[in-house]
Amino acid sequence: MNPFAIPVFGPDFGPSSFNHWSLPCRPAPEMAGLSVSNSSAGEQSGEEKEQEFYHLSVLKEEVVHYLAAQPGRLFIDGTLGGGGHSEALLQLGASVKGIDRDADARAYASQRLARFGDSFECVRGRFSEMADLAAMNHWGLVDGILLDLGVSSWHFDAPERGFSFRHDGPLDMRMGESELTAAELLNTSSEEDLAKMIFHLGEEKSSRKIARWIVSEREKKPFESTMELADGIEQLLGGRRGRTHPATKTFQALRMTVNDELGELETFLASAADLLKPGGRLAIITFHSLEDRMVKRYFKDASQVEIDRPEWPAPRPNPNLRYKLLTKKGVAPSKSEIEQNARSRSSRLRVGERISPELS
Repeated sequence: MNPFAIPVFGPDFGPSSFNHWSLPCRPAPEMAGLSVSNSSAGEQSGEEKEQEFYHLSVLKEEVVHYLAAQPGRLFIDGTLGGGGHSEALLQLGASVKGIDRDADARAYASQRLARFGDSFECVRGRFSEMADLAAMNHWGLVDGILLDLGVSSWHFDAPERGFSFRHDGPLDMRMGESELTAAELLNTSSEEDLAKMIFHLGEEKSSRKIARWIVSEREKKPFESTMELADGIEQLLGGRRGRTHPATKTFQALRMTVNDELGELETFLASAADLLKPGGRLAIITFHSLEDRMVKRYFKDASQVEIDRPEWPAPRPNPNLRYKLLTKKGVAPSKSEIEQNARSRSSRLRVGERISPELS
């Protein structure tokens, strides 16, 4: 058993992932005409915004600082996205292997970073597959690994991807070629499974009420669009109270389930240390409490020199010792970054440095 495993649900809640279901596998919708843009999201016209892949990389300066990029060093960006973090590392003379499951992200980043030539390589895949991809491509041990677990601004703002209810679109939410769409999940899951998913992954107190409503409504007509789900939940819960839309937590739960986000992270963490050279660094940016607790616990369990239990006569060496913590607390974005990019507000960066195997 993986000592760092954190089940999504408790023992009475069934499987840790919904992605075992045998549902149709269809490619995620792709955008035509993607182009590189140096303008911010706020500067783009509506037409440009629909066509361009854009994403403001959070905590970029902090990532560059902690990864200590310089010529001759090799890094893996496991969540390539728009390529902003990779670009910052490449500009300092490092080499980067970028991984992303999304075809549009790979196309955009490859165009954006083409000027770096052989110093940059873009690979299709999930970050949970990093160990296999590294072995297959003969990357060897690396000087650093970065994960940015946030969803790109473009995904939220592209209606056809179905991540957000700001604009109406199909209930898709797939970042790559997952087994099921959000619509299929909503229209086939039992009321009990929906309630548990929304409660645990969305941390939504009204999960059972929402699940009961979903099952009732889909008997009349299957769910298809983001707005019909969002508007229905808003009406069900009595409208907005404060800045957060009543459907926000349900949408988070659906997205995390469709893309098996915690399962992906758990699989990656199990093998991450074995990909790093001694002194290599693992940097992970989280955006919500579930993934942040998972990363925090992982680093804590893998950085304690000794462990102790009440029944033991004395502490014992930690068999899972892998890292020295470089950030005892999560690094938050600066006030100026939050002012420039409000979506960075909840981000936290945690970094660990691989210790020599002889010491672990």
